[in-house]
Amino acid sequence: MRSLFLKTTFVVLSINVVSYFFYPQVLWSMIFFGPLILLGIYDITQKKHSILRNFPVLGHMRFLLEEIRPEIFQYFVESDTSGRPFNREQRNVVYQRAKNERDTTPFGTVENVYETGYEWVNHSLNPKQMDHADVRITIGGPDCKQPYSASLLNISAMSYGALSKNAVIALNNGAKMGGFAHNTGEGGVSPHHLQGGDLIWQVGTGYFGCRDDKGNFNPDTFSEKAQNEQIKMIEIKLSQGAKPGHGGILPAAKLTKEIAEIRDVPMGVDVNSPPGHKAFSNPLELMEFIKKLRDLCGGKPIGFKLCVGKRREFISICKAMHETGISPDFVTVDGGEGGTGAAPMEFSNHIGTPLVEGLIFVHNVLVGFDLRKNIKVISSGKMTSGFGLVKRLALGADICYSARGMMMALGCIQARKCNSNDCPVGVTTQDPKLTWALVPEDKSRRVYNFHQNTVKSACEIMGAMGLEKTEELRAWHLMRRIEAYEIRNFSEIYEFIEEGSLLKNPKPESYARACDAARSDSFTETS
Repeated sequence: MRSLFLKTTFVVLSINVVSYFFYPQVLWSMIFFGPLILLGIYDITQKKHSILRNFPVLGHMRFLLEEIRPEIFQYFVESDTSGRPFNREQRNVVYQRAKNERDTTPFGTVENVYETGYEWVNHSLNPKQMDHADVRITIGGPDCKQPYSASLLNISAMSYGALSKNAVIALNNGAKMGGFAHNTGEGGVSPHHLQGGDLIWQVGTGYFGCRDDKGNFNPDTFSEKAQNEQIKMIEIKLSQGAKPGHGGILPAAKLTKEIAEIRDVPMGVDVNSPPGHKAFSNPLELMEFIKKLRDLCGGKPIGFKLCVGKRREFISICKAMHETGISPDFVTVDGGEGGTGAAPMEFSNHIGTPLVEGLIFVHNVLVGFDLRKNIKVISSGKMTSGFGLVKRLALGADICYSARGMMMALGCIQARKCNSNDCPVGVTTQDPKLTWALVPEDKSRRVYNFHQNTVKSACEIMGAMGLEKTEELRAWHLMRRIEAYEIRNFSEIYEFIEEGSLLKNPKPESYARACDAARSDSFTETS
């Protein structure tokens, strides 16, 4: 589009200049074309709006449509993968906070407080002051030699390949500015990640960046790269919410020579990660793999990410922790509603435990096996607001990831072109004709702003609740309208079990069958 505009501009100006010698009145056409040409030149040279840099003049139609009828525009352009429109308030707040604009709302609550499912927290008449700059969570258990002090909010796993070079650079620079962590995604550590921001290196089933020529895990390559000071933690990806039980996909259209070299894969074909790991096949072997990675990286925090599926399988992992004395430093819980740029619709919509239930379950099992005090829990999945952050902390998380919010801070307009290499704002494409529009210097500031303002909002909410530390949050702080005239807090809706209760008999009835079926040497149910 940008190239077409420049060519059209050249043709229009050339015709006017040549025609002047024969028909001077033709210059009157510049009264119409002149302002459009000037507007287009301004659009291409400005750095704040990627859509205008790639689509000069015509890009203004998007903003016009949004001004005229934002609800209609939101439904057709900014809906999620299942067709449901995003909450307009949340979307606008992300944009406003990323741009550091005023995000206050006139005329009161924008949601229907009497609608079933409405959620809130109660304030205190003795509010506190919680400084968001001081809120950090230390991750690292007894065997960790290099604990990491983490922010409450961090960048979720998004690989270079799924995201453009400029998007990765902007994210990492934003993380550097704000002192929060940037998860590399399973695509490995690229040169574009190395801008100085803290990294969480995600090791997936494809072992990209640490694999041999047969696709197996290569300990030597891993050890060499893991020594990088920017890499603060290692995350083993077992599954992700958008497509649990399904390997990652990078379409061949998005595979460049650079990405192929980083991932150690051939050009010209789709890059498909295997559904499962080759380095281990049961919970006991997973614990040994965790120990191996911890030794190879010099004692940095090691954890794993999963979307909860069969309950007995996570219980099996906890049994293996007890038997071996080896445990991860953190567990990342992804919700089945999580997003991705490429997943079968059925997997996105109907496989995997939703985040709230999955998060509570993982927290409960770790508590029940008396493991929670040494293992931190990270929540991942559709977190875009201060209230969303508070909610997840109240339900058992220590810190959170955000992918959707960070992408929108980069300028994502939810065009849903992620898997086609045609992202109009340069976020999820490898086409240089489109990626140039995303200016890292501008977008990194927006990523920083979104992080700072969201964490600040969460701390202000907790302060209004009368809390001084995130550790004081409990499930009973969170309220939900169950029916028109019935309200319950989350500790009344969901079960929270006692510390060590899964090591005793009788076990909590709701967990007893899964505990009896779980075995540390296999993910398969006992007969």
